[in-house]
Amino acid sequence: MSNAPPAGQSFRLGLSTRACVVRLFLQGQGVVKGPFKRRQLVRLPGRRLDTDPLAADSMSSKVHSSVAKGKDHRPSGQERQPLPEANAEAISFLNSLQPEELQMLFFSETLAMVSDTGEPRGELTIEVQKGKYRDEMSIMSQCILVHAFSHGLLDKTVCGNSLLGYLSQTLETMEQHSREFIKFLILPMEHKMSLLKQNDQLAMTRSIKEGEEVKTGVAFFPSHSITGFISEAANLVLLRLMARRQKVPQNARFLALDTEGKLCYSTYQALGFQNIQVGHQQSEVFIVEHTVHSNEGIPMSWQFYMLCDGHLAKRIQVGSPGYCIITKMPILRKEDVIEPKPVFEKKPLEWEEDLELYSKFLERKEELRLSHSSYLRQHPEAQALVSDFLLFLLLRQPQDVVTFAAEYFGPFAANRPPSPPLRSSHRPSPFRSPDPGDAAGSGAGWAH
Repeated sequence: MSNAPPAGQSFRLGLSTRACVVRLFLQGQGVVKGPFKRRQLVRLPGRRLDTDPLAADSMSSKVHSSVAKGKDHRPSGQERQPLPEANAEAISFLNSLQPEELQMLFFSETLAMVSDTGEPRGELTIEVQKGKYRDEMSIMSQCILVHAFSHGLLDKTVCGNSLLGYLSQTLETMEQHSREFIKFLILPMEHKMSLLKQNDQLAMTRSIKEGEEVKTGVAFFPSHSITGFISEAANLVLLRLMARRQKVPQNARFLALDTEGKLCYSTYQALGFQNIQVGHQQSEVFIVEHTVHSNEGIPMSWQFYMLCDGHLAKRIQVGSPGYCIITKMPILRKEDVIEPKPVFEKKPLEWEEDLELYSKFLERKEELRLSHSSYLRQHPEAQALVSDFLLFLLLRQPQDVVTFAAEYFGPFAANRPPSPPLRSSHRPSPFRSPDPGDAAGSGAGWAH
């Protein structure tokens, strides 16, 4: 590869004939679509990833090539081709995702990889959970963490793949790393791919290693061109969501990457329901067919047999000699049903008819009577004060009893300033509104 691909497009990296023969098996048995893709994470320079045990095996080196390095190359207008775009149905479906739905998709599952004759070949594990992601500005945010890996044998040769992805709540890919490998004795092969959201673009880095030869390439996709893009990690979450809804968006056309790393259309189609044998019992599954429509190659299709809660029961790649299947019925996740709070009617309290309440009333009544009598015996001045007030009240018989009481007990206040020795007997009361007649009388008294 002599030059880097144009913006929004990818590159071609040739594979040996033997690698192409093995690719079909890995695509049928592995986690993701495309050629050798999965784990052993490729990290772009300056990138920080939140500490996570799943990412412990990620590489933190710069992408390099021992054969050729890409150069900054801007193709002419004739070389550029219009990029595919997701339609409104796909974008609307992604915008309809609710946090409550995504919470029900967080679980782990394991499937067995078998050949077309039923012989075991390996194991596939998929895990979706809540995580945290640190972006290039070191800002921490909530995300969906997808981790998947598989390992097995092909003609007594060890092979496998892995995937680690960080997604937003709308399944937008913030970062993804994948790796596929097959350990041939003569020419071991490995394919890595990394996706990283950077400002207003998505950076893609790919590398293919055959023996000691390494080929790498980088491509950039503008943000406006990847609206509705479904990465390999997002695809695993999206399938679980469709299974829970038991519905596939009609005529939705998403975006994906083909085997050469180029943007292309991706579609989902519901194939109906079917009963399959899971362990020792029959279970109904919802079948979804996922197709990646490559612009240059033939379309690639997968059929996913999904249980009602999103668990994957069976996975088949059309044309592949093997498939993945669960061997034991999982515990289905059900949405918690919140029961309404009970409503208790208010009933009138007829305590006089209740013997227990009436007995407590009499006891409390007698207790208060004795307490009051004891207090008055200890403070005879209280009774004399109240008796004087009642006698004065009955003699005056005022219309406003409250104001009269305030004027009567006012001099007894502890914070009241002392009264002057000489004052008018008709001074204005602080508890009454000013009266012109009273003011005049008061002035005459002082004049006299």
